Order: sequence, then structure tokens, then C-alpha cells
Amino acid sequence: MSLKDLINKNLSHWVAGQGPERDIVLSSRIRLARNLDTIPYPNRADKDSKEEVTKRVLDATSKQGKIKLHYIKMDDLPEVEREVLVEKHLISPAHAKAGEGKGVLLNDNETISIMINEEDHLRLQVLIPGLQLEGAWETASELDDLLEEKLDFAFSQKWGYLSACPTNVGTGLRASVMVHLPALNLTNNINKMLGAISKVGLTVRGIYGEGSEYVGNLYQISNQVTLGHTEKEIIANLKSVTSQIIEQERQARNLLLKEKEIEVRDRVNRSFGILSHAYQISSEEALRMLSNVKLGIDMGIITDVDTGVLSELMVLIRPAHLQKLEGKELTPTERDIKRAELIKTRLNM
Repeated sequence: MSLKDLINKNLSHWVAGQGPERDIVLSSRIRLARNLDTIPYPNRADKDSKEEVTKRVLDATSKQGKIKLHYIKMDDLPEVEREVLVEKHLISPAHAKAGEGKGVLLNDNETISIMINEEDHLRLQVLIPGLQLEGAWETASELDDLLEEKLDFAFSQKWGYLSACPTNVGTGLRASVMVHLPALNLTNNINKMLGAISKVGLTVRGIYGEGSEYVGNLYQISNQVTLGHTEKEIIANLKSVTSQIIEQERQARNLLLKEKEIEVRDRVNRSFGILSHAYQISSEEALRMLSNVKLGIDMGIITDVDTGVLSELMVLIRPAHLQKLEGKELTPTERDIKRAELIKTRLNM
């Protein structure tokens, strides 16, 4: 597979597309947890039960007719292909691990994914670029309604949609945004902001969800619970908080230009120099440098590089994508070399 093919055909819409507040909000995600009535949850289900879930879901999705979805059986994919799906945020790290009955449904531009037999029978996700929580919800809700016409979901009049995880009981909705907050970090305000978020019913995770690290000044902000609130209330709360975070980040960027312009320009251009000339670079260092350069582009310090290139590289430099591009397994050192080559190529395209 050529670099051009990997970039043009293998980038999800949330990476390559455009959306509101895109300089700070990389993506908006809506995820719904659903289970089929009378069938044990995946962690207690046997092989036959999991196969029955898959059969019913595939039958329902094939009959809904409005959204074309492609089924992938996880056991049919080599490990690197599964990890590519994780790096694209289309499946969870847990779903990429070997295990019977696991599958995923994807639409053509990968804005929609449905994990089958993950923690719940279905994890329906809509992922789109920028701050578009309402748009993502509309798509997810429409598909959820179409599936519910064909499937009997586990539902309680008292508790709402039932789930294998207590925090998903209720609406089953997890709404999240992925945000890039370098200026809040550079002005030493990031911890204050993260602390405030936890007090308004939201949680902050790394870019791959629970247990993942904060890298490249990227943070995933989502609601903590789904019980006791409507879907619209959950989304409105997250959008309101996100809008405040955007404003704080913009103020921090203006403050940096006003009070620390030389230091910021030095940081941005040093990072660009490293990325443009390094012969090998680790994933962690590359993400730090890319974050600095993206900040420089968004602040007008660098004017001859498209910010979209930086968003693409934040995904393409991950280990599985590098090995997919190279067509073979790479050692950590080989990945560092290929990562540096890829970055230099993209920055000079």
C-alpha cells in the first residue's frame, strides 16, 4: 500500500474532514450501549449465544436499508489490522484482543461503527470531526431506532437500557469530545481545568479512553453516568462545558502571544525543525512535537503547512499504521525510523 493510498483511502472522516471549532475540537463522538433481551452479556455468554447475537444484529442491519454497513469478523483480521482499527478509534483496545464472537460493522467513511460482543452486545458509535455533538446524536439515534424496530433490546421501565456496566445503565449514552489544549498546558492551567470538569458530572481520559495516558495535549472529555438524565441533557451539558474550555484555550493562546511570544515561537519552530530533520523519533516525542507545531499553525506562526496534515499525522504515526504502511512487522527502532520518514514526507508534500 502506498503512502498516498494510506492517506487518501485509510483515513477516517473524523481525521480528514472538517467541522466547527476544528482547531481545538478534533472530534465529537456519541456511543450507545445496547443489549439483546434474554441473552447473557458477553462476559457470561457461551459461543452459541455470541453467535446468536451476531446473527440477529447482522439480520437487523441488513434489513434497515438506509445505512450501508460492512461486517468484519475480528478473528479474521491479523493483530496489526485490529490495532489499526483501535488507532482509528473505531473499536476499543479490549475489542482488539483475541476472543470468539467479536465483530464490528463500519460504514464507508467510518463515521459509524458498531462493535458486536464487546462489553455489551452492541456498542453503536458515531464519530465526526469538530464540535458536532448534536449531529452525531441525530445519526446515532436514527440508527438506534432502526435497529430497535428489528431487535428486542434489554430495557427496564425503572432503570432504562440495561448494560453489563452499571455506569451505562439508563440512556446507555456516552458522549465525548477529543480536544487539543496545548496553551492551557503551557500556561499551567490544565490541572485547574481538569479538576473543574470532574465537578460537573464529566470525566477526562486519554485519547484511547479509560486507562490511557494524556499524550500530545489531547484529552477525551465525556459524561460519567447515563442514569437520571435525558440524552439531550447529557449532550447539552457536555457541549456547554466544551464551549467554555474552547474559550479558555483561546484566551490562553492570546496570552502566550502577548506575554511569551518569543518563547512560543521558539518552541514551535524548534519542534518543526526536529520533525523536519529527525532520522528517528518515538511516538511520544513525535506527538509532543506535532502538538507544538499544530499550535503554531493555529496561531499563525507557521503559515505554509496545512493543519489537516498535523491531524492526519497524529493517527498515521501510530505503530499499527506504520506497520500497515510498511506491509510487515517492525521492531520499535524500525518504527521510530519509519515514523521520522513519514513525518518528513508529509510535511514536505
